[in-house]
Amino acid sequence: MNEQQLKQDVDAFVDEVWEDVVEDIRTLVKIESVEDLEHAEPGKPWGPAPNEALVAAEKIAARLGLVVTDLDGYIGYADLAGESDGYIATIAHTDIVPLGLGWTFPALDVTRKDGYLIGRGVLDDKGPFVLSLYAAHFFARAVEASGKKLPYTLRCIIGNAEETSMGDVKHYLEHCPEPLFCFSPDADFPLICGEKGVYQGEFRTVDAVAGGKLVELDGGTVANAIPGLACAVVRADAAALPAADHIEIEPAGDGLARVSAHGKGGHASLPAGTVNAIGLLARYLLANDLVDDASRAFVELEVALTEDTCGSHTGIAARDEKFGPLTCIAGTVRTVDGHFVQTVDSRYPTTTTGEAITERMGQIAASHGCGYRKLEDKVPFYIDPKCDEISCLLDTYSEYTGKKAEAFCIGGGTYARKFRRACAFGPHENNADEPEWVGMEHGPDEGVSEADLKRALKIYIVSIARLMELDLA
Repeated sequence: MNEQQLKQDVDAFVDEVWEDVVEDIRTLVKIESVEDLEHAEPGKPWGPAPNEALVAAEKIAARLGLVVTDLDGYIGYADLAGESDGYIATIAHTDIVPLGLGWTFPALDVTRKDGYLIGRGVLDDKGPFVLSLYAAHFFARAVEASGKKLPYTLRCIIGNAEETSMGDVKHYLEHCPEPLFCFSPDADFPLICGEKGVYQGEFRTVDAVAGGKLVELDGGTVANAIPGLACAVVRADAAALPAADHIEIEPAGDGLARVSAHGKGGHASLPAGTVNAIGLLARYLLANDLVDDASRAFVELEVALTEDTCGSHTGIAARDEKFGPLTCIAGTVRTVDGHFVQTVDSRYPTTTTGEAITERMGQIAASHGCGYRKLEDKVPFYIDPKCDEISCLLDTYSEYTGKKAEAFCIGGGTYARKFRRACAFGPHENNADEPEWVGMEHGPDEGVSEADLKRALKIYIVSIARLMELDLA
């Protein structure tokens, strides 16, 4: 098939199936597939709701003509067999981060408004996952019509724990060979060829300091997001506490007040423009003498951790030519058995290490009456943007958008870092005219342009067709 005919067929296919695409996205968005290890069991290692989403995704794949394999509930994949057992893969995920607060649209449904889809997962990553299945469906129909197999097997890997440990891919690679090449539709166009190191750690007060003047702290939803809301219960008369910008005060029982700080949340890897609610809360508590001697050092730690997002104040700042500057945010604060616990999330370049961050954070912890431990450390990932596979994807993107396409690096972490030859490839576009009510991934009112998704599906199909023509052995 020549290129012109291929693109015409792709245009007609996308128009034909689009309403089905949206309904399949809706099917997955309705499932609150947040990891729940407390209720995990054999066959459902990430919990019942993630497994429900995995099974629903596998059913969609089977309906679209792909051969489905479930790997013990950890992860699944759907194949269109080719002439070679060597395979080209897409990998997307059906798990989500917690819903969080601040939604004005239903979080567990797809709302269509003014050309946008709104709902948890429409962008990260249930919407893009469904695109990957329909891209494979295009080829399944073509193979059925012609009787001619693709040069390589085409596989859609169905992830189920991307937002947490990525232990699903660990299980996958223990049972399956590496793909010849893999792309993840789980980030921004044009193409991501590198990802900063992903580091998370946790401060915990050595002593049980909660329960005095500062009774309780709670803020944020997940460690890898800037919190938009943080709350404290304090021993004070709510009516006597002074008003302040972005602070809400209400009675919380006999002699108690609840102080809520409202910031602007966002993804940990993209802190620009966000306002950390934990920092707002800590500063209000200190300014109004709502901490005692036992809890003061921890609240001062909260201020230090939210002073900036580049690590300068804490002494971990770093940068390099490929990845740019380090970022570091305070993600969640909790009260656990009388102790205050604070998580941090850092995305770091090659000029520092997780070990160096751990050492410095440990020093800061000791000076604030806390212990510290590393939770996670994933080293930076990079693939040569001039290789044939990357060039193929970039060229296709340029043809469909008319934009100059250059690969870039990010602070976010995608499945690409788990494979030797992989990248993250859209589908999000940075649209200057995007309405203010459209939220970002990991935040309230998460949304994505339908037109962008449609175009992305076309880009994915044509890109896969071109990858099939490369010598990937």
